[in-house]
Amino acid sequence: MNSVKTVVGISLGSSAHDFEFSTHFLGAHLQVRRFGTDGNLAKATRLLKYWDKRAAAIGLGVLKDGYKAGAYKFIDADSARLKAVVHKAPVTLGGPLNDILQEWAVRHAQVELGNYFNNARTLFFSGLKHYKLAMSMAEYTDNLAFADPLNQLGVPKLLTSLQALQLYASGAHYVKDWSLPSALSSGPVKEWTRFLLRKAMQKASVVVAPVHELDEFGLEELAGKTVITSTVSDTRIETLAAKGVHMVIDGAPVMHGHTIGPDLLDAMICAATGKQPDELLEDDYLEIIIGLALTPRILYPNGFKRVNRFAFVIHPLSQEYFKKIKPIDLLSQVSPPVLMNSLEKIMAYAPPFVYSRVSGIQSPTGVEVEGWLISVGGTPKEIMRHSPEFTYRRLLDAAAMAKRLGAQIMGLGAFTKVVGDAGVTVAKRSPLPITTGNSYSASGALWAAHDALLRMRLLPMPKGRQRVKFKAMVVGATGAIGSVCARLLAMVAEEVYLVSPETAKLLSLKDAILQETPDAKLFLSAHADKDIADMDMIVTATSGAGKKVLDIMKVKPGCVITDVARPLDLPASEVAKRPDVLVIESGEIQLPGDVQMKNIGLPQGVVYACLAETIVLALEGRFENFTVGRAIEWEKVREIYQMGLKHGMKLAAISGVNGPFSDEEIEKVRELALAARAQKTAKAVKTSQPLKVAARKRKATRLP
Repeated sequence: MNSVKTVVGISLGSSAHDFEFSTHFLGAHLQVRRFGTDGNLAKATRLLKYWDKRAAAIGLGVLKDGYKAGAYKFIDADSARLKAVVHKAPVTLGGPLNDILQEWAVRHAQVELGNYFNNARTLFFSGLKHYKLAMSMAEYTDNLAFADPLNQLGVPKLLTSLQALQLYASGAHYVKDWSLPSALSSGPVKEWTRFLLRKAMQKASVVVAPVHELDEFGLEELAGKTVITSTVSDTRIETLAAKGVHMVIDGAPVMHGHTIGPDLLDAMICAATGKQPDELLEDDYLEIIIGLALTPRILYPNGFKRVNRFAFVIHPLSQEYFKKIKPIDLLSQVSPPVLMNSLEKIMAYAPPFVYSRVSGIQSPTGVEVEGWLISVGGTPKEIMRHSPEFTYRRLLDAAAMAKRLGAQIMGLGAFTKVVGDAGVTVAKRSPLPITTGNSYSASGALWAAHDALLRMRLLPMPKGRQRVKFKAMVVGATGAIGSVCARLLAMVAEEVYLVSPETAKLLSLKDAILQETPDAKLFLSAHADKDIADMDMIVTATSGAGKKVLDIMKVKPGCVITDVARPLDLPASEVAKRPDVLVIESGEIQLPGDVQMKNIGLPQGVVYACLAETIVLALEGRFENFTVGRAIEWEKVREIYQMGLKHGMKLAAISGVNGPFSDEEIEKVRELALAARAQKTAKAVKTSQPLKVAARKRKATRLP
């Protein structure tokens, strides 16, 4: 029978977390004990001397042997002095094992949670001591900050890149043993450095620090944060929960109900294998970690919590939007129009700024998002007056701002997504993934059209999964958006009429739709007016740019027209001719949760579909270029719709050329449509009466 070996962990941490247990570990019987010294180096020295001749191996916690940053290696003076008092027992600080476990924990979380650290604002209390971890984090985000000058020298400066950290490391060996005079280290300088560190923590979303160094910080600094650390006990978790921490990522394993620090685990490995710490190689650690089936811990002190981040670019739609700024509003009341025109031109050159922070969006899955609406100054008139490159530069400035804020994806709104190549160039140059929102805009418009068709109550309601008995037409069916609409309508409409002057493409589109929806009834035409009078729904998705694509006077009363073309196929002047026809421009989306943001011209919690697409992608953790360019993939339209339903998106409003329709306005269109249909029927009956009389007379004259 193997004799019992004693393994001791001596930590500069709290003695409140001391423990003792027996275990069979790697074929050896170990008695494991942990002693905390509450930061008392003298006590740690006495314990080391006592256990030197009594322990099979000793783990020395909190400190590090040394650390390497780039080409520079540093030896910790305190750890060197403590190790020097031990002459017989192997003593380890577990540095290499700690690096492996922490880096593994971060990579595990990134995969397990899906892109969790993408562009995360990450603060390292010490980049020098966590250099390998910083290198790993840099694969997911370069939004990094290091507090080494602040904590080591009292210099009111954060390092904001790996390059800056390496430059700092190149001179750090000159000052590593320097310390502030005691009068300053406990006075104003210390208070100032603590203040700056607290501010840096508030801005960060991820904090990397030894867990005991977080004790002096509270709710204001730690609420909503992800903490990457090691050796978090149950008591620590309770403390972090009270401070509002969302998530803790810890590579240290749990054995017999106790969290085992890397130093103590390394000492246990030394005792069980009989090897010295410097004899353990990476392959040894890999074999042991796999053999013990160790797994990094992802802990949620306050229950599951994940917050992703987005940005969305907006811009003023006219001079009226400038008047929301009070000084400009006062100026506009006394100044001639020429001054407002000059202001409009000047604002096009203004740098981007945060118009509103967005918070409170929460999916039924539990995931939350927060974000920023970033405004660029150009109105549509100014955007179209300048070259695309002019707008690209402003959008890239907005993307740089969004990146600094910690956004993980950015959406383009209004005219910013139609300039030039519709987001392709911006997506190539941007430091963040880009989406124009056009997939959800197309989906939202059809969603709104289908809803409007049902709310008009002019069609028989379907039973179960039956198709709705209506005829639909897509004008511009071979275009990017038109083909998407055609595919979706083919799944729900009884008959679909596809209109385009590109006849060969029409034939190809018909073949593609029938492969996806074999029972679809499709009709092709090069001209809209041929069948327009029989349609219950019409989708216009041309690139006519002001050309007349259909005669609205020929449309059936009560028809729902969805205009998804940009610019619109049907201007307000055309729409006004037919008050008995419902013309829809878009469908607005109700966000889940208690949404907080500034007014964007819609009811509280309601946003445009293009903004909703950015939010849905953020909720899903899909930080990628989703919709860019003018060619919209219909699979993405369907996918974003399904993702929206998953995350609690609802159709909130149906908008026309004059804004959202109220229930009363839709009812008014219905009444006018019924009246027009009744009048048309009466006219047809009246016209047919003389014909019937004449027919009877002709029949009577033929009688013998």
